[in-house]
Amino acid sequence: MKIAQIAPLAEAVPPRLYGGTERIVSYLTEELVRQGHDVTLFASGDSHTAAELVASCPRALRLDPEVRDPIPWLLMALEDVLRRAEEFDILHFHIDLVHFPVFRHMAARTVTTLHGRLDLPDLAPFYRKFSEFPLVSISNDQRRPMPPVNWLGTVYHGLPVDLLQFNPNPRGGYLAFLGRISPEKRPDRAIEIARRVGLPIRIAAKVDDVDRQYFEREIEPLLNLPGVEFIGEIGEAQKSEFLGQALALLFPIDWPEPFGLVMIEAMACGTPVIAFRNGSVPEVIDDGLTGYVVDDIDAAVQAVGRVDRLDRLAIRQRFEQRFSATRMARDYVELYEALASEPAQKLRVACG
Repeated sequence: MKIAQIAPLAEAVPPRLYGGTERIVSYLTEELVRQGHDVTLFASGDSHTAAELVASCPRALRLDPEVRDPIPWLLMALEDVLRRAEEFDILHFHIDLVHFPVFRHMAARTVTTLHGRLDLPDLAPFYRKFSEFPLVSISNDQRRPMPPVNWLGTVYHGLPVDLLQFNPNPRGGYLAFLGRISPEKRPDRAIEIARRVGLPIRIAAKVDDVDRQYFEREIEPLLNLPGVEFIGEIGEAQKSEFLGQALALLFPIDWPEPFGLVMIEAMACGTPVIAFRNGSVPEVIDDGLTGYVVDDIDAAVQAVGRVDRLDRLAIRQRFEQRFSATRMARDYVELYEALASEPAQKLRVACG
């Protein structure tokens, strides 16, 4: 198939550091190319891909000091896609909703994966108005707040199986927290859990400008406590060591997490995950096999004491079964083919 992948412009594909959506777009694009599809990637100019790259801006916008407003760049990217739209069997968007008014006349040839939270009140009327667009969720829980829309399916994220190294014998003796410093990710909970069990915690996380005040007020004072080490933002090359040497990953979220890529990154290393029961967590973690799903800090503390009962090889094998990039690409191709083979109206009624 001839497939266009349309990525956000905030980060390169793949990103240098943090950037979950751009990372997934990269894994999907490269696997589709490997499987023999003709793929064009619309992304920032500093992206790297085996597909044809159409650069809609010179550099990732988040790391470009000259960029003040991302909207003009995003609109220019949509013009790039629109100019070439007739070349493709499928246009796969990963930019949430901004393309809907522009591509409404060809909605039946588009797939839109929704990567973010959908429980914000302004979203329901928007998706109700544009209900003809075929949508993909990244977990079943992500769908709960939405009005009736044209769901094609749920496709869980996947990683290349050789991306992160399996570690059967971790020697770090620490708990890990990886992601963003933000109120919904609750790094404060992670620190409390680690201190209550008497283990060091290493925190590898970025701080966005929007969360700077929260970091300085709530989290920075905790970083001076004994056993707490703040590493900052890390890239792909450092994750195998950081996650693989950890006794467990703490994922103490306080929001409806749409997926949680870091959970499967830990699983790829054989590292168990202790995660709070929010959003996608019960769909991603096999409780008692790849980690523990808990409801509060007390339960998380108890779960840390049981991580040595989990088989790290079994965790890795479960990752390979459920969360490989090969499986992810195969699932998407099935959706592309179903969309291409069905009249738009019939498909919309069937999936809505």
